[in-house]
Amino acid sequence: MSSTGRITKDGIRIYEPSDFDGMAKAGQLAAEILDAVIPHVVPGQTTAAIDAMIQKMCEDAGATSATIGYKGYQHASCISINHVVCHGIPGDKKLKDGDIVNIDVTVIVDGWYGDTSRMFVAGKLSRKAERLIEVTHDALFIGIEQVKPGNTFGDIGHAIQKYAESHRMSVVRDFCGHGLGQVFHAPPNVLHYGRAGTGAVLEEGMFFTIEPMVNLGRPETKVLADDWTAVTRDKSLSAQFEHSVGVTADGVQIFTLSPAGKFHPTYSQG
Repeated sequence: MSSTGRITKDGIRIYEPSDFDGMAKAGQLAAEILDAVIPHVVPGQTTAAIDAMIQKMCEDAGATSATIGYKGYQHASCISINHVVCHGIPGDKKLKDGDIVNIDVTVIVDGWYGDTSRMFVAGKLSRKAERLIEVTHDALFIGIEQVKPGNTFGDIGHAIQKYAESHRMSVVRDFCGHGLGQVFHAPPNVLHYGRAGTGAVLEEGMFFTIEPMVNLGRPETKVLADDWTAVTRDKSLSAQFEHSVGVTADGVQIFTLSPAGKFHPTYSQG
């Protein structure tokens, strides 16, 4: 584990300043992998083929996929299409024109976990889906703006919820962000809704993900019989963006920024 031994009263590990470099390295590899798959998210492509590319890129970089073998999961990514909220399993399904796709990748580099997801578009983007993606993307960054010492996790969730609901969309309650570092999942649970001023207080050295899932319809989800795939109950479209972040002395460091500047899918159109 990290050289630090401090755990807050809320069970959240506080990492050392030197640990930020390890998180940045892992986060950048995850982001580079998602940059590299952009040209392959096209109509007719299978999600299994995309996942195979991700696994090879991970191996070629000398890294480990955090998801292969995790609770029995056997893929290097989760690929969630249209009304799939999260944890979609790669397979032989071919992408269709207009599909919106979330790809979620977690890699381990020198013991550090880099976890990120973003939206992709196969073919032509509908106006309705474009609006959902835009709101979800912006909600993530509005949440990240709240990350600084002295603020609370409730401030993050409140900002995301308020923004999404102001656009008449809903925030998924059944899944949340999480602490990470030299483990995949750790305290705290990072809710994407809530009341400002509530929850644990942010301190320098906390590492966690913020990963709002936003639905065009109602927030309720259900998990399919495969025990992984979560979908919207009303079959409305869902979108998600995820960054791994660290609390700095005066704000936040985002570990998973796109090196190519293509975190938002409209940047990859054309």
